[in-house]
Amino acid sequence: MWRQYTKEFRYNLSLAAPVMLGMLGHTFVGLVDNIMVGQLGTAQLAAVSLGNSFMFIAMSFGIGFSTAITPLVAEAAGEKDFKKGKSALKHGLFLCTVIGLLLFGLILIAKPLMDVMNQPEEVVSLALPYLDLVAISLIPLIIFQAFKQFSDGLSLTKYPMYATVVANILNVLLNYLLIFGKAGFPEMGIVGAAIGTLISRVIMVLLLWFLLKIKQKSSAYVTHIKIFTLNKAMLRKITELGLPSSLQMFFEVAIFTAAIWLSGILGKNPQAANQIALNLASMTYMIATGLSVAAMVRVGNQKGLRAFKELRRIAFSIFLLGFLIAFGFAIFFVVFNTLLPQIYLDVNDTNNMADNMQVITIAAQLLLVAALFQISDGVQVTVLGALRGLQDVKIPTTITFVAYWIVGFPIMYYFGLHTDMESIGIWIGLLAGLTVSGGLLFIRFNRLTKKLIATKTSY
Repeated sequence: MWRQYTKEFRYNLSLAAPVMLGMLGHTFVGLVDNIMVGQLGTAQLAAVSLGNSFMFIAMSFGIGFSTAITPLVAEAAGEKDFKKGKSALKHGLFLCTVIGLLLFGLILIAKPLMDVMNQPEEVVSLALPYLDLVAISLIPLIIFQAFKQFSDGLSLTKYPMYATVVANILNVLLNYLLIFGKAGFPEMGIVGAAIGTLISRVIMVLLLWFLLKIKQKSSAYVTHIKIFTLNKAMLRKITELGLPSSLQMFFEVAIFTAAIWLSGILGKNPQAANQIALNLASMTYMIATGLSVAAMVRVGNQKGLRAFKELRRIAFSIFLLGFLIAFGFAIFFVVFNTLLPQIYLDVNDTNNMADNMQVITIAAQLLLVAALFQISDGVQVTVLGALRGLQDVKIPTTITFVAYWIVGFPIMYYFGLHTDMESIGIWIGLLAGLTVSGGLLFIRFNRLTKKLIATKTSY
């Protein structure tokens, strides 16, 4: 019985691994950024957390929208329809560029919200100039996502990874030089981190386009693109898939952003601790995201072939693999919950010893909750990828809204701000939202695939 699922593990991992490594690269840069900024002080670390909370919301919408490209390209690849695949890329690229520009403008408009969010004044004053620069990097990031999602749809998952790795190495180097003022560069603090992020993201999109251009399988897709010769039907198709997908990711990222803001109300140390725990948890989430892309691509291929029994078997294989990996990460967080937060702060800094120790203590407690939601988070993101592969996006959007904002947010708000649980209470709300989301999405996929199999069999 198990063999029918486990025999797919190797191929699923080969498809997902480059995505995992690319996503982990992004998160690793976040880890290095946080470690570097953490050496400046807890206020600077909290400021990066606050500034990035605005970025995360905008990024979630743009990245979520771009995921519409992958199932369309995967389905076209299954049908061997080049024209349809190139159309999906062109129209997706156009829409992602427009969305990147709009999101950049919205972040600038939203900046004054920091002054009315009851955040520490010292943190806000540091976060504003950081956000000015890092917001610009949204534009190349969302354009990169369009090419990445296309590349994933063709099962060319290695090329976005290569571009990401090179860009991340450059980002780490620039951050080191500009944050601390090394090798003759000016010492710019967290603003230097924003500049490093912007430059590296521009390089990243240019490098991915070049790699796709020199690859025979993808070259014809990414060259001679008549970007302003558009078809209303394809624009509508991508929008109908992309908008619900963007809302799904928005609802999830926004609940984690709410955790950042609620932690800021508790003070700079709870906010810094939340940032540490969130950064560590996001690394494991990126592994699940890689499996989600694998599910989206493989389900999309099987949908194009109308092989629904095989589609269901392959999807369940990916779900099982994701569960096993998530369980391993849960154990890792439990075993090392007190050690991991110490990586981010200077424990020998006698001037800030009290602050640093409080941050480490809170973060260690949050990692125990993070261990619990590893499985819930892994299930929900992987199943969501499979549903996107089926181009089923509207009902899952409702599910994610209910799970995170009808169930999760009230719990985190009440237990975080109105009980002695504080930071732990906020993360229990996250756990509740992710668990409900994972359960309901799995039920949706299970019922939908059974119906597809039954419908095909009846003909």
